[in-house]
Amino acid sequence: MPRNKSISSIICFMVSLLAPMASPSFAEEFIDINITDAQIKKINVAVPYFTEKNKPEVFHDSGINMAKLMGRALDFHGFINVINNETMPNMDPGNLYAINAGYIITGKYKAEGKKLVLELRLIDGRTKKMILGKRFRDSWEKQRQMILKFCDEVIGKITGTTGISSSQITFISDASGFKEVYIADVLGDDIRQITRHKNLTITPRLSVKADKLLYTSYHRGNPNLYLIDFKKSAHLTRPISRRKGVNYSPAWSPDGKQIIMTMSKDDNPDLYQINIAGEVIKRLTAERGINVSPTFSPDGKMIAFVSDRTGEPQIYTMNLATGQTTRITYEGFENTTPAWAPNGKWLAYTAKTDNGYQICKIATTDRARPIQLTNYWGSHESPQWSPDSRQISFTRTRNNISKICTITADGQWLRELFNIQGNQTNGNWSGRLNIY
Repeated sequence: MPRNKSISSIICFMVSLLAPMASPSFAEEFIDINITDAQIKKINVAVPYFTEKNKPEVFHDSGINMAKLMGRALDFHGFINVINNETMPNMDPGNLYAINAGYIITGKYKAEGKKLVLELRLIDGRTKKMILGKRFRDSWEKQRQMILKFCDEVIGKITGTTGISSSQITFISDASGFKEVYIADVLGDDIRQITRHKNLTITPRLSVKADKLLYTSYHRGNPNLYLIDFKKSAHLTRPISRRKGVNYSPAWSPDGKQIIMTMSKDDNPDLYQINIAGEVIKRLTAERGINVSPTFSPDGKMIAFVSDRTGEPQIYTMNLATGQTTRITYEGFENTTPAWAPNGKWLAYTAKTDNGYQICKIATTDRARPIQLTNYWGSHESPQWSPDSRQISFTRTRNNISKICTITADGQWLRELFNIQGNQTNGNWSGRLNIY
């Protein structure tokens, strides 16, 4: 249904900006989004409702919904404050400063046969110049992909690092009555149950491109490792390790061609390197004690993992070429579930503290001091980095209820990701997806 304008003067001015889509000629300047600074102020971005080219005087549901999706995708990044369209004041069309927006995103669309033509622009609120413009022409069903694609380009234009609204998260949920694997887009609009084993399922791991999924299930009695190839017809699922004992805690190499996992086929739980057919390439550890939770460095040359070879769980790194192992954590009696940041600078992990299990991070340099990121009541475990290294997801458990939450890399802006039934645990982030 149409909706009367309350900010028509703003829209008329912004629609006039959707003229030629050529990019202006000026030197690019990025904002330094240093989210290790707890005092960072969010960037104000206005996203007025998108207007139909042939009826710019009226708001329609399509334009309203597309603008709202853009706002949610921007807000997800943590350092954007999207100005509420309902409270945006009327203003003189030439005075963009009245809404106190650092940036403004305008949208103009029309139907062209069965196709949607969508023109989007990013405008600098200070200079009133367009700094990014894009024109899409595709089916109406692709409007979500268009908007998320532009959102991620906007984040890249502002900060120099592409956004992550196109990424996905896999996790375990007991919403069906059993612990099964689910996948969701990061905005929580498309949540899908992937496995239906009706048994215990653990440690789901998406490949970087989210085209394959590893997980361990007990539905055949033994904890076996399974692989789903989403590019195969009917999402082909097959076991790749059914060796006696445990087959779990897998990690994908950055190129998606190899896997490191924990197996106890030789009695002791050790790390093994295998290919996607399940063939053992190399045994990586042969130490006394348990060796679990591998995570690859971004260049694929190193892994971090957990071992209790000294009597207590601590985090180690290993050079895969030489086998050289270095202990990373020395503080605390229990440090587990490491996750290597995509920028290569940090390991996030779970630490047992006087206030329960909390999320910490530590630089990958020798003898670095840990930084505690959470200090809330309840348990905070199994951290995973976002593709841009600016956020960390983890499992928060309070009153026996577990949910997937995120914080920024400095421990700020904690929020719960998915408002769905049951418990959610063991979140794992994909890389950025080529959705459009």
